[in-house]
Formats: sequence, C-alpha cells, structure tokens
Amino acid sequence: MKKNLLTFLCSLSLLLCFAQIKKAPEKKEGDGTYTQLIIRGVVLVNGTGAPPIGPVDIVIEQNRITKIVTVGATGAPINPDRRPKLKEGGKEINCDGMYALPGLIDMHGHIGGVEQGTPAEYVFKLWMAHGITTIRDPSCGNGLDWVLDEKKKSAANQITAPRIFAYTAFGMGSKTPIVTGDDARAWVQQNAKNGADGIKFFGAPPEVMDAAIRENKKLGLRSCCHHAQTDVARWNVLNSARAGMTSMEHWYGLPEALFTDKTIQNFPLDYNYTDEQNRFEEAGKLWKQAAAPYSEHWNKVMNELLALDFTLDPTFNIYDANRDLQRARRAEWHETYTLPSLWKFYEPSRQSHGSYWHNWGTEQEVAWKENYRLWMTFVNEYKNRGGRVTAGSDNGFIYQTYGFGYIRELELLREAGFHPLEVIRSATLYAAQALGADKEIGTVETGKLADIIIINANPLKNLQVLYGTGAIELTNDNKVVRTGGVLYTIKDGIVYNAKKLLADVKQMVDDEKKKTGWILKQPGIE
Repeated sequence: MKKNLLTFLCSLSLLLCFAQIKKAPEKKEGDGTYTQLIIRGVVLVNGTGAPPIGPVDIVIEQNRITKIVTVGATGAPINPDRRPKLKEGGKEINCDGMYALPGLIDMHGHIGGVEQGTPAEYVFKLWMAHGITTIRDPSCGNGLDWVLDEKKKSAANQITAPRIFAYTAFGMGSKTPIVTGDDARAWVQQNAKNGADGIKFFGAPPEVMDAAIRENKKLGLRSCCHHAQTDVARWNVLNSARAGMTSMEHWYGLPEALFTDKTIQNFPLDYNYTDEQNRFEEAGKLWKQAAAPYSEHWNKVMNELLALDFTLDPTFNIYDANRDLQRARRAEWHETYTLPSLWKFYEPSRQSHGSYWHNWGTEQEVAWKENYRLWMTFVNEYKNRGGRVTAGSDNGFIYQTYGFGYIRELELLREAGFHPLEVIRSATLYAAQALGADKEIGTVETGKLADIIIINANPLKNLQVLYGTGAIELTNDNKVVRTGGVLYTIKDGIVYNAKKLLADVKQMVDDEKKKTGWILKQPGIE
C-alpha cells in the first residue's frame, strides 16, 4: 500500500510503475549456522496451541531442529543425564527461565516505501528485532524483481532479513489494460513464470477477477485481496472465496457480504473516495450496516467462508489510530525508532496515504470503537468455529511503525477474545498454513527449519514483553524496570542478537536526526 497505489491498481488501464527503496546491505551479522546448537533449559511455546512445557533442550543442526528433550520438572533440578550431549565444535545457549516461541510471521508486511523514506535495512532489522522471521509482501511495491532479489538473498542469509513471500499486485507490469478473462489468465500465467508466490487483488470487473483467481489457483499459487470500495459493490469477499481466493486483508468486502437491507454501503451523497478523511470516516460506520452478530445471514456467510477454508488476515493494528489517535501518535517508540521521514509521512496530509487527519475527533473515534467491537466479534467467532485467522501488520502507515505495529496486532487479537496461545498460533502455525509453508516453518517441532525466538519473560502473561521497548515492571524494592524485548531471533539456525538489531535501528534514526536537525513534534505544535 504505497502512496495512492490503491487508486492506480483499481484502474487497470494504467501502466504500473514502482519506485524502489535502498536494498539491504550484504553483510554477515548473525552467528552460525552451527554443526550443532543447543538451546538449554528453555520453556517452550511450540505454536500448535499446546501449553508451555519446560525446561527443554532444543537441538539444532545447521538449520534444522533435530531434537527437543524435556530435561526436568518445574521447581526441580535439571537431570544432567537427560540432556543432549554437546558435540565437538557445537555451541550452547543457557536459556534457563526464558521462553522460546516459533519465529513470528507477518502476513501483511510491505518492505518500506520511497514516500516514507524507509530503506530495507531499517524495515528488516525492526522486523527481526521483534522476532519476525517470515513476511508476506502483499503487492511488491518495490517491483517484483527487486523483491525476488531480496528474497533470494534472505534465503541464502546474505542479508539480515526475514524470509520473504512475494505477492504481486494484480496487473503489475502489464503493458496493456487487463479487460477480459483471457487477458487475466495470460497475466496470471506470466506472473507465475516470473517467480511470484501469489497475487494481491484490490478489485476488477467480475469476469476479470473470477478468471484471474481461478487460474492462479489452478497454477497452485495463493492469493489475497483488499476489496476496495471502488469495486466491492460488484465483487465482495464471498465472490473471492468462491472463486478460490485463499485469504482476505483488513475487513473490506466482508460487511458488504453481510448486508441484508441494502447492496451498497450507505455513502453520503457528497462522498468522494479520494478524500481519505471522507473515505475512512465512513468506513468506520460500515460494520453497523451489516447483519447483527449471530443472526441468520451473519451465520450463513461465516459458515460458507469456513467451508471454503478461507483465511482472515484482519490487520487490526493499522486502523487502531482511528479509535484513539492520541495514543497512536504518542507510542513511546516513535522518538527513538521512527525515522524522521516516516514521522513526516504519518502527519496530517492530503497527499500521503493513511495520513487523513484533516478533522478527526471524538465522533469519528466513537464510531470506530463500535466498528471494532462488531469486527472483532466476527473474527473471534470465526476462530472459535475452527476458522484460520492470521496476524498481519500493514505497517509504515497510520502511526504504525514496523515491528512495533505487529506486536500491537497480537495485543488486538487478544482484545478480540483470543487466548494468548491462540494469538501465538495465529502468528505462527496458522500463518504458515496460509502461506502453504507449514511443513517447514510455523512451529517448533523436530524436522522443521530452526526459526525460534528467545525472550526472558513470559509473553502469554503479557504480550507487551514482545515489544522492542519491553514492558514496565516495579521490583520489590520499588524500582521501575523494563522486562522483555526479544533477546535472540534465530532464523535458519543463525542466531541474531535482537537487542543489537534494535540498536542499529536507533543509530539510523539518530544519524538522520543529526543530519537534518529534526526534533519530533506533535502535529500543529511549534
């Protein structure tokens, strides 16, 4: 979602051109891989939904988990006879009392943007510092070749970056308008040949959407959609799911499928989609226009999506500012970790996408709070009935900074009603399933790739310990301390010091502040 990208994508008569950010530097920063790496004495949350178990020793050889051994019981000494032996040349990390989780997966991770001034190194290190070892780039805003090159380097661990799944924007690179089903099928076939992992749609004529989604499915690729208001009246989430789409982004297209007394959103007659204050203010009233929770039509739509094995990727965090703008603006990490150029992009503007604070206040926020209540009710019940819900951030917009916004997404899944173990499962196993990669990643199990994060606090008790800034605690002697923040991010068996990655980001921000003389100020305050 780059500046005005949505408008361009919805007009398939235009040739799509994408500006590119600076690529990540090629340098070795993590330690390993090792012939043998043993994580000693950790409490494991494996991502399947199983409760924590520990202490365990996790054995990694090169980039694979080869053994997980329970080595003791809570409160009892560890039995040294149970412990896997360290081989010559191996390495061990003492993680007594710490927690291990699968590497987190961001299902909606745009790799920076020219308008935001965010180079790839900045974005990648923020992700990795928060334990995000895999991302899906929906729309490949830097161009498919650019993303595939970074994907290849990440897979070879030549750059410090999560593994990347590249989903092109539908129509991207087409030299002629896509106006027929045959046009759509030809583009989809070429997109697969180009090496894309899937497609992100925003909307198109029904014949085009149907042909493209079905052809993509036939080729074995996956797809997702932000059902934009410009096309949702003729093609909503149910249409996409029936054609074979695998997931939806945000929530657009779902309330429209739930209408019972109308077929089109109740737009004011002076509405203009290109006025983003107008667009997002009215979007905050949309769920109230849908069928009531647990009503006959509400249940009917949910059950059909469940039967189609459809995935919801709600990205709650990216609209969080709509219901409490001051909170989002004052998040404590902005001063230290948000680049000056990104902060400028966030500020009220008629040009920057998602910076629609032209006249935002109490009435808009109250409406959005109700919007969230109804939206979260659907998502939580979808999960309760066995549906797949994943965690995605869409960061780099609306005061949500990379990495930090993803952890906020986990908090919002918790607010929606998910048990913390269900939150972790959505962020790991369910995301891996949605990507078709669950045989390799998504859980800490023998035989899988060694994507693991280590933290010195229990994230199930407080998800905020996953923030790079950690969580506030008061000691028994009345001292305020910070606890948490990921310690180690292990990807493909390579151990990265997450605190060091975060320090690198801070240095980038400090350097830019020094260069420009920039000081963070709240909008409109001199």
